[in-house]
Amino acid sequence: MRRTLTAVAVACLTALASLPAQADTKIKLGYTAVADYASAFIAKDQGFFAKHGLDVEFISIAINSNLPSALLSDSIEVGLPTPSVFLQANDGGLDLVIIGGAAVTDPASSNRAVLARPDSGIRTAQDFVGKTVGAPGLGALLHVLFREWLTEKGVDYKRVNFVEIGLPQLSDTLRAGTIDAGIATDPFMSRVVTGGTGYVVSNFVAELPPGISTAFFATTRDWARKNAATVKAFQDALLEAVDYDAKNPEAWRPIVGKFIKLPPDVLATVQHPKLQLEVTSQQVDYWAGVMARQAMLNAKPDAATLIIRR
Repeated sequence: MRRTLTAVAVACLTALASLPAQADTKIKLGYTAVADYASAFIAKDQGFFAKHGLDVEFISIAINSNLPSALLSDSIEVGLPTPSVFLQANDGGLDLVIIGGAAVTDPASSNRAVLARPDSGIRTAQDFVGKTVGAPGLGALLHVLFREWLTEKGVDYKRVNFVEIGLPQLSDTLRAGTIDAGIATDPFMSRVVTGGTGYVVSNFVAELPPGISTAFFATTRDWARKNAATVKAFQDALLEAVDYDAKNPEAWRPIVGKFIKLPPDVLATVQHPKLQLEVTSQQVDYWAGVMARQAMLNAKPDAATLIIRR
């Protein structure tokens, strides 16, 4: 009997040993190529996602406003929409939630600006009245915040003509005289200035309140509810990435360069984003207020119900 039990035990152990190790949970993360998403890039590069049992695949999506539809179609599990895209998607009937923040604005940063053509004569906010301004996405982050800046300066943004101009085309469009000014972020902002096709009128985002969320890690409420442990692991990995960035402030640039595919000379002009994982109700309410003033929402969102906290 003893020999029989021993043989059975050995057989069981052999069978268990032959089973494959439990695979990491797979997540497809949709992103656009900007440095503000550095916490996700660091978490992947430094193995923090893997440490928490996650196999995260990065899916590049050219236009930020396409992220909600990618989430809804299950093309991705997590996306990085800007706050205006996120809130408009929910206002339109989608049920998305926030599982973390990417970065926030910093008054000490000068990496977002409105630039004017050398012969435009634009020097102040009032000078934009009647002019044509290129924005890298109508209704997106920079466009919405620039209109808020104009409002705070006492200018009716409806008296400014906005057209959509991709950031890579901004310098050529200014040179051609098609637009009088353009809203940009680095590295494209630096290209315009160094190329002489435009000058900085204002680092307008730095003149707005500090700590404005620039993007959310978002998913559908249904996926978050069914995958609560995975959401927690994802958040924990991002927190480690934010801590790593704080302790290694020079490490982020080459890591980001791997994901947004910029040459070293261009990458050198990109400023360090201020990473912040926690998203507060006040940050969501700020965006809701700005968008309500610009008639972009039908109803005020309940910020507390949109945030899935650690």
